Amino acid sequence: MSVKRNVTLIGMPGAGKSTVVLAKILGYHFLDSDLEIQEQTGKLLHELITEHGDEGFLEIENRVNAGLTVDKTVIATGGSAVFGEDAMKHLQEISTVVYLRLPYKSLKRRLGDLKKRGVVLKPGQTLKDLVDNRTRYYEKYADLIVDEEHLDIRGVVEKIVSALESVE
Repeated sequence: MSVKRNVTLIGMPGAGKSTVVLAKILGYHFLDSDLEIQEQTGKLLHELITEHGDEGFLEIENRVNAGLTVDKTVIATGGSAVFGEDAMKHLQEISTVVYLRLPYKSLKRRLGDLKKRGVVLKPGQTLKDLVDNRTRYYEKYADLIVDEEHLDIRGVVEKIVSALESVE
C-alpha cells in the first residue's frame, strides 16, 4: 500500500480526529466533514438529526462525504461516517484511512456528557454498545490503526506520521 494524497481520520467522538495538528505537520489542508455537512445543508448536525432522524442524517453524511473532492488534505470524519458505504469507498480511493483507536474507558472519560457532545444513542443504547458496534466498521475501513492510549496529541501525531512514512 502507498500513501495517497489525502489522509482520512476515523474513530469515535473524542478520539481527536478534529485536531488540525496533523495537517500542519504534513503541510496539508484540514477539512472537518461535520462542518462540511453543516455548510452544505445550512443546518447544525443536531438540527439535521431532529429533522431527518438518524437514518436520514446518515444518508446526508454519506452523500456529502462521498462527494468530497480534496487534495493534500487531512479529513476528519464524524464518528458515524463509517456507516456510509459509498462515502467510505470514496475516502479509501482518495486517501489513506487512519483509525484512531482509544479504549472504551478513555473515551468515556473524554466524552463526559454525551448529549452536549452530540453523540446520538438509540433508546436503550449505551456508549459501550455504540463503541462495540462501530469498532468493526472502523477496523474494516482502516488502512492504518493508531492506538492512542497513554499518548498526548503530539504523541498521536508522531505515531500517525511514522505509520504513514512506513507505508510510502
